[in-house]
Amino acid sequence: MADPAAEGKKLSRSFGRLALLGTLLVVAGLVGLVYTGVATLTSMLLFGWLLLIGGLVGLLHAIESRGTNYFWLGVVVAALNIAAGVVVLRHPHGTAEALTMFAALLFLTGGVFRLVGSVVVRGPQFGWTLLQGAFGLLLGLLVLFDWPHSSLYVLGLFFSLALLFDGLGLIAIGVGGRRIVSMVSDQQVAGELPDAPTGEDQDRSRS
Repeated sequence: MADPAAEGKKLSRSFGRLALLGTLLVVAGLVGLVYTGVATLTSMLLFGWLLLIGGLVGLLHAIESRGTNYFWLGVVVAALNIAAGVVVLRHPHGTAEALTMFAALLFLTGGVFRLVGSVVVRGPQFGWTLLQGAFGLLLGLLVLFDWPHSSLYVLGLFFSLALLFDGLGLIAIGVGGRRIVSMVSDQQVAGELPDAPTGEDQDRSRS
């Protein structure tokens, strides 16, 4: 049977590692918010390597499944991922410009659809949907009007904010988990301690 104290310490260390990882992500996110150009380039390089590695892994899986109906589909998808990864790694700035334009168009279309939908439907969340649509439309216009210069900081800003919020979430999970483990361990220790003798018990022992 496993020792509850040892298991509690193990869980506490695991949650501590999560909190440490979250702290590193928060620091990386804050640095990225200061140096958005570096964050943009870093995100593009990571994106390119992920595409390249994913394509190679997909190609290996396709080779292992040769003779099946999905062999050529797997080969084509893997080849496209590898080609896209090579293009992103060789032209990170051009890729950032293209992705920034794509993000601006997404903001614009999403904002327009939310605005039109909120005006036409007028549901219980009318004000909130209208505000979301206006914000998306404004953000898309700002990014689009400053393009291609906006490609130097938009993706890095989003990447840094994602790191920041993910790090804060991991810190919350790690700190909260350590507190819960500590509370459970204290309750287990208190339950294992013998009860203090009462006055009647002392009289009986003397007699």
